[in-house]
Amino acid sequence: MVANEASNMSGIREAEVAVYRLVSWRVLPFLAICYLFAYLDRINIGFAKLQMQSDLALSDAAYGLGAGIFFLGYVLFEVPSNLLLAKIGARRTLSRILILWGMTSAAMLFVTNVAAFYTLRFLLGAFEAGFAPGMIYYLSLWYPRARMARAMAIVLGAAPVGGAIGGPLSTWIMTHLAGASGLAGWQWMFLIEGVPSALLGGVAYLFLVDKPTDAPWLTAAQKTIIASQVERPATGRSSSLTKALADPRIYILAAAYFCLICGLYAVSFWLPTILKSAGLTDLFKIGMYSAVPYLAAIVAMYILSRSSDRGGERRWHSAAPAILGAGFLTVAAYSTSFPAALASITLATAAIFASYTVFWAIPQEHFKGTAAAGGIAFINSIGLFGGFFSPTIIGWTKGVTGSLQAGLLVIAALLVIGAVLLALRREAGVPQAVMP
Repeated sequence: MVANEASNMSGIREAEVAVYRLVSWRVLPFLAICYLFAYLDRINIGFAKLQMQSDLALSDAAYGLGAGIFFLGYVLFEVPSNLLLAKIGARRTLSRILILWGMTSAAMLFVTNVAAFYTLRFLLGAFEAGFAPGMIYYLSLWYPRARMARAMAIVLGAAPVGGAIGGPLSTWIMTHLAGASGLAGWQWMFLIEGVPSALLGGVAYLFLVDKPTDAPWLTAAQKTIIASQVERPATGRSSSLTKALADPRIYILAAAYFCLICGLYAVSFWLPTILKSAGLTDLFKIGMYSAVPYLAAIVAMYILSRSSDRGGERRWHSAAPAILGAGFLTVAAYSTSFPAALASITLATAAIFASYTVFWAIPQEHFKGTAAAGGIAFINSIGLFGGFFSPTIIGWTKGVTGSLQAGLLVIAALLVIGAVLLALRREAGVPQAVMP
């Protein structure tokens, strides 16, 4: 009898592993590619700055504001976009987002003055609004909590991949196509990197399904397995958006996320400038070396998310690397040589991205249904004010002091605050992982 029970459990285990292997190969690569281009189109402004700043007579403060104003558009439209996803499905919502942001990113080539720069950056954020939290909500329909961090690491890992590819690609385009057909290198960069996102929007409409029960590539038995894993009663979690917004944990998470985002986009928007300030002047070399921090981030994200899933622990897996990121960012602020600057910013980037990845496995512990869609979007919306604050404060302080040091120290302090908020958060009893 015991042997039969053990055999049955083994069979169930093998069936679950097979289902999630199939789901992961079908869902995650496409979402990762989409997120890669999302991140690339979001941060390529950092490389464009190296040329367009002189072409458009942009000050550091104007660049910082333009880089950050993206997030104002994003925040204003994020919750409505994500609630719409819950109503009409991922296929239509994500395809609409991809097409509109791709077209807007490509349209950056028409920027001729500061006002147009601000306008298109705002529209880019408005059209991309809801994409990242929409993906997170979409993944929550497929993956149970115990499998979520590793799935998140694969999809969100596309961000540092986009950074690693984007540096060499962007600077190569800017260097080799400068002047072709009368366009500057930075104009070609926006065009070439924006069009694929619009094309992916059409593919998303044809390729994605709204939920597991709609997937023709799953059998009825496989759909049942997913339903049994994902749709378990969520005792203690908020069951409506109203309850979610009344839960103080959502504001703690949003504040912590604000701090993490400040660190993440301090790197994303200012990395090329940091490397240039450390003594690197060749444009293509800046692009090549900018890939190093993102490659380190990919490794750190995978290792930490795997550890978090195996141990069922989120709090310290997110808080500890945030503190490390603050420390290394402080070292980067005081680094005067290129090797020291590259090493410290690499370690800071790896730590911040690892903390960010594990963080997004936390909200699923507390919210479900409409609360998951709206709650995740709310956390992301409040947190993403950090995406506006971070480049703006660094640009302003650089304009005033002539150095990145003061701005980077402010961001390091915010990372410490975020780590403290995460450390004080009470765990919600994450089940032990079952993934191999």
